[in-house]
Amino acid sequence: MKETSIKTSTLDLMKKYDFKTAKKFGQNFLTDDTVLKAIIDCSELSKEDCVLEIGPGLGVMTQIFCEKAGRVLAVEIDRKLIQILRVSLFGYENVEIINEDILKLDLKKVLEEKFGSSPVKIVANLPYYITTPIIMKLLEEDINLRSITIMVQKEVGERICAAPGGKDYGALTVAVQYRCIPRKILVVPPDSFMPQPEVESMVVRLDFRDKPPVTLKNEKMYFRVVKASFGQRRKTLLNALSAGNLGKTKDELKDILARNGIDEKRRGETLSLEEFARIANDLLS
Repeated sequence: MKETSIKTSTLDLMKKYDFKTAKKFGQNFLTDDTVLKAIIDCSELSKEDCVLEIGPGLGVMTQIFCEKAGRVLAVEIDRKLIQILRVSLFGYENVEIINEDILKLDLKKVLEEKFGSSPVKIVANLPYYITTPIIMKLLEEDINLRSITIMVQKEVGERICAAPGGKDYGALTVAVQYRCIPRKILVVPPDSFMPQPEVESMVVRLDFRDKPPVTLKNEKMYFRVVKASFGQRRKTLLNALSAGNLGKTKDELKDILARNGIDEKRRGETLSLEEFARIANDLLS
């Protein structure tokens, strides 16, 4: 790639193709070289790596992935960008572009077709309006992921990395931390994008665990308990679980909490992953 700034490259491509960003796709292109370097450094890409980029946009960041990684798969929903990507990525033989909605894609099948059994690193500047559904899809599907490095809304980044007891701690936190070890990389101001979003952003990295931090009898029951606990945050844990259709009476749930040393008057956001696991496992006893 030529030694030009990411902002210059972005402006040149937008002008050349008379491209206008689309709000419906949540397009905010990164134009800050310092942030770009942080993402690249954090991703720790090597020629041994297979990379999935969600929302490559104009392909400015994708070019660097092609230079750093072994193989790259770029999934872009906006068909107007496909022609631009084919030009901006011309000459890179290790990249493939797919015009698809990531939420509708059979990722397990596609990644096995493109990368075989190799573990995959995901790097993406996610559209903020569908960040959580994308993250949950990546966590729930049986795909061979090594790490996820993503740009998200700062509020979402705080939720992903939150500790029990705070206002940011929720179902997303528990889901992510069950599968991954998250860490904040840096906060990104609105003027690092074109067009500028109305909120601050954050780069976070999620490293997949070799095994979950808790032992479960049944994962589905675990996440049913988590969902019920956060379903009505203002309710006590006992009342929230009682409204969660867990197949137990209120008295039975009360006994389960007591057996596991968990105060029924606590709120869901105060529970650790281990406490959620104890409740879920006891429900199946």
